[in-house]
Amino acid sequence: MQVLVIGAGVVGLAASRALTRRGADVVVAEKAAAIGTGTSSRNSEVIHGGMYYPTGTLRARHSVAGRRMLYAYCASHGVPCRKLGKLVVAADAAETAKIEAIARQGEINGVEGLVLIDGRAARAMEPELVCAAALHSPETGIIDSHRYMLALRGDLEDAGGMIAFNTRVEGIERRDGRWHARFDGGDAAFDAVVNAAGLGAQAIARAMPDYPQARVPRLVLAKGNYFSYSGRPAFKRLVYPTPMPGGLGVHVTLDMAGRMRFGPDVEWIEREDYEVDPARADIFYARIRTYWPALPDHSLTPDYAGIRPKLSGKGEPQGDFMIDTPAEHGLPGLVQMFGIESPGLTSSLSLGEAVADALAV
Repeated sequence: MQVLVIGAGVVGLAASRALTRRGADVVVAEKAAAIGTGTSSRNSEVIHGGMYYPTGTLRARHSVAGRRMLYAYCASHGVPCRKLGKLVVAADAAETAKIEAIARQGEINGVEGLVLIDGRAARAMEPELVCAAALHSPETGIIDSHRYMLALRGDLEDAGGMIAFNTRVEGIERRDGRWHARFDGGDAAFDAVVNAAGLGAQAIARAMPDYPQARVPRLVLAKGNYFSYSGRPAFKRLVYPTPMPGGLGVHVTLDMAGRMRFGPDVEWIEREDYEVDPARADIFYARIRTYWPALPDHSLTPDYAGIRPKLSGKGEPQGDFMIDTPAEHGLPGLVQMFGIESPGLTSSLSLGEAVADALAV
């Protein structure tokens, strides 16, 4: 089977790996000049435990399964990762009730090792922390996402697959039992197509006249800004507040080099824009000081921003991943992936296997 995968982000690469492992001949079309230049490289690089997501959602299923697969993959492929653990902190009784609900959901989702602790126990783990209670998730960690994507690319190419960089898909239509893709530099026919284009997934779907256009969901852009910290890291673990509308809140994250930064916030935008407004630091100081009051003045510096390809907007319930397969839309050999945001990195290997299953490879 010859398969076109659109998008060389982490999910497209993971799907490509799963397909080649089952014997498919895979070509990845990537409009940029390198792998993972979009959402895949503009995130917190966190391996999530999987406790936030409602029962029965694709997020709940793939985050837990994907996390287990991802730690095993890192071990077998030499990808740097670290299981630091995470504290979700509550400032008062109302937020304590929220983290208790998160703990219950985590148990339903099969997340291992979750423990509710009081503020004293949390401070024993992280002396700089101020909170009334916390939820400890020992399975949460961090990963070098670029090294991970390089490993996925290596698996793909070792199996005979290839990535066509600087290759933009302009249209796809079904003729004579195959999918005919038109690129800016030519055209080719494939037995199957996987749309893993992230922020561009809806535009790709609209360039497929055979695909029912009513099934294309709206794209909502939620920008997440990050600020770096200029001093020595104050925490050894990831520290998250209780979730906020549109995201998990401005949290402490650490990279593989031990640097500490904060983010992301949620900034609803109309078009792609990756500039970090220094004035947003005021919002960050206020939110961070709810759990780290000792944050020094003038210690935050604009770092980078990412954009989440959301399917729900401000004030609306959180949308789930959308994976539209032949079983749903009725067209053979086509998988459309929409709204793959956090925990997409954590879920990537599990999502890749789901794509291969949907194409019966």
